Amino acid sequence: MRLSQMLFVTLREDPAEAEIPSHKLLLRAGYIRRIGSGIYAYLPLMWRVLRKVSQIVREEMDATGAQECLLPQLQPADLWRESGRWDTYTQAEGIMFALTDRQDRELGLGPTHEEVITTVAKEMIRSYRQLPLHLYQIQTKFRDEIRPRFGLMRGREFIMKDGYSFHTDEESLKKTYQDMDRAYSNMLRRCGLKFRPVDADSGAIGGSGSQEFMVLAEAGEDEVLYTEDGQYAANVEKAISLPADAETSPFTSYEKRETPGTDTIEKLCKFLKCSATQIVKNVLYQAVYDSGMTVLVIVSIRGDQDVNEVKLLNELTKQADKYGSKTVLALSVPDADAQKKWAAQSLPLGYIAPNVEDSYIKSDKSLAPKFLRLVDQTAVELKNFVTGSNESGYHIVGANWGEQFQLPEKVVDVRKAKAGDRATHNSSQTLQSARGIEVGHIFQLGIKYSKAMGATYTNEQGEEVPLVMGCYGVGVSRLAQSAVEQSYDKDGIIWPVAIAPYHAIITVPNVGDANQVEVAEKLYNELNQAGIETLLDDRDERAGVKFKDADLIGIPYRLVTGRSLKEGKLEVVERATHKSQEIPVGEVVETLKQWIEAAKQ
Repeated sequence: MRLSQMLFVTLREDPAEAEIPSHKLLLRAGYIRRIGSGIYAYLPLMWRVLRKVSQIVREEMDATGAQECLLPQLQPADLWRESGRWDTYTQAEGIMFALTDRQDRELGLGPTHEEVITTVAKEMIRSYRQLPLHLYQIQTKFRDEIRPRFGLMRGREFIMKDGYSFHTDEESLKKTYQDMDRAYSNMLRRCGLKFRPVDADSGAIGGSGSQEFMVLAEAGEDEVLYTEDGQYAANVEKAISLPADAETSPFTSYEKRETPGTDTIEKLCKFLKCSATQIVKNVLYQAVYDSGMTVLVIVSIRGDQDVNEVKLLNELTKQADKYGSKTVLALSVPDADAQKKWAAQSLPLGYIAPNVEDSYIKSDKSLAPKFLRLVDQTAVELKNFVTGSNESGYHIVGANWGEQFQLPEKVVDVRKAKAGDRATHNSSQTLQSARGIEVGHIFQLGIKYSKAMGATYTNEQGEEVPLVMGCYGVGVSRLAQSAVEQSYDKDGIIWPVAIAPYHAIITVPNVGDANQVEVAEKLYNELNQAGIETLLDDRDERAGVKFKDADLIGIPYRLVTGRSLKEGKLEVVERATHKSQEIPVGEVVETLKQWIEAAKQ
């Protein structure tokens, strides 16, 4: 492709809307164009990158025996109601674009396709002889993000590969899950990315186990906790660890003490001259279930620990049956305005005890009449601990479970693991922290969807049983931008060779020099014929502008028909290192072929 004939416009300044380097660079280099909030046009250079990423994904999926298909983007709400996820996706998370057609039928634009594929399987899979089966697609998805940001990282429209497998049993599912683990690692390696597979929370997708594939980058939205021995890595939402040992309490007898102005753990420790590890703090949450019921939750946890709200949400979802519900629509720490809606009297915030009276809750059909009391494992073994007294300005010291306070029946693990904690597999290993961009996620779904939607098959014994399922996603457009976030410098993008839009760019410093143009044209044809995808910058621009543009768009190799032509040589500049060398014109094609092949290994 000749740049003079291409839709190619670069920007010298960072666009005001862009927050992170990759977003700024993709806009500046003319790869994408913002059309609306979270909506982008993929311009010719970007589309070439996306096609290459898609092809690598497709090849690795096909190598596992998976079959490509294409599913509808428009999905009937009835399918989502069958699975129980319509309210979760349109109200709780609120990420599905929902609409009503002219016949008053409710529909959604698919953020994911479990319901559709399960319906296909329900109607077409009859016998164990048809299993295992693995179908996948690469297509556009939609999410009504509250705050679209970071370009293609968190857009409202994006390209994704999603696959779904069907099995007779868990053993068969695990084999495909392991195949996907290998395939995803292969995809990311071939794309030239540094990444880390991590244990993950399954979220609204559900299932028994899941793993994310994180591209390591400082601007990553996710925190990854890992150990140096390589034996453990997890998203902070899922991570587990050993907390620091609790210090011995300085209090030996039960007493109510005046503690003015101590509504935070830090202030309380300073006032009482005690360790946060000897405090039981009681955190108030408000959960709204899909039945319309609001439940007030008290989480008792050790003072030096924080609540992991993803783990808490999972625990509260398990309690949904008690409240005639299927899922939690919203979880929050209620502010003063929220409390007015349900509090019969003002709560002593900052001084709440584990036994705060249920009478604080108004009598109302939409409110659970009692607090749901949970205690984290970190608080269970504490002796002579400090906690609130249910009276502002006062705390209890020297308290014990089973004496002054009844231990809540429900003991949970909802603490947030953090860097510096000891690892559970080896207490001599401490958790380290890194930032990551989630580009892939694989799930063992089990029978969650097949059971809910009646997707069964006949087994060898002639029994009709639910299909066992797995699902596997890769964000194609997100992966492409994450490559930029991981690899750039002050001059622009540095594409990995495997997914760069072109392998090489020929820069003609002076288009008025007939010799420069002639050599460039000949080399342009030879390189493309040899399978080396090449751009020709034949624009009538200053050499400096062309060099800057070549660096900005990140093409791996720049060939310059400059002064060295007098000696029958070309200047070849490697984008990643800026290393320059002069190579005889006749050796350029073979040299580049070798470099490109080596870079793809």
